[in-house]
Amino acid sequence: MSRHPWDRLVAWFIDWLCISAWVVVTAVVGVAFYEAGATAGLSSGALNVIATAIVVVPVTIALAWLESSSREATIGKRSRRLRVVDADTGTRVPFPRALLRNALKIALPWMVGHAVVFEIVQTSEAGPVPGWLWVATAGAYVLPAVYVVSLFVRRGRTPYDWLSRTSVTR
Repeated sequence: MSRHPWDRLVAWFIDWLCISAWVVVTAVVGVAFYEAGATAGLSSGALNVIATAIVVVPVTIALAWLESSSREATIGKRSRRLRVVDADTGTRVPFPRALLRNALKIALPWMVGHAVVFEIVQTSEAGPVPGWLWVATAGAYVLPAVYVVSLFVRRGRTPYDWLSRTSVTR
């Protein structure tokens, strides 16, 4: 397996530019619903579930679909001539494993981040933010940092690559 951490980071940045377009669309719609009073009275938990269903789930599924497709890559990875393959055989990854990979890579830190933000907003209105929320906030940042650092150590495989038994190659 060849190492290419900078190419993977550039690919990640390109993918996030694409994801940001989806986030902007959903934010515009979400603000319109908020301004119309459609979200009034919803708990932070309910808002988090809605945000996850509208933003995080479609992004995670789309990335998994792209990585399990015949091109074996997201838009960013294709631009850097990278492919996601089975770590043992070098063959295309089935959709369930690509979904696991992207759930760990994208959905998990994003959902933790969402949950923390919604809880901080709600609890800060009632008083000081509880300590466990600050720990969860740290986790939302530490997890992606671990992913980035893992690109530069040993074989350059991330925890989500190991757990999904995938590898990123040229």
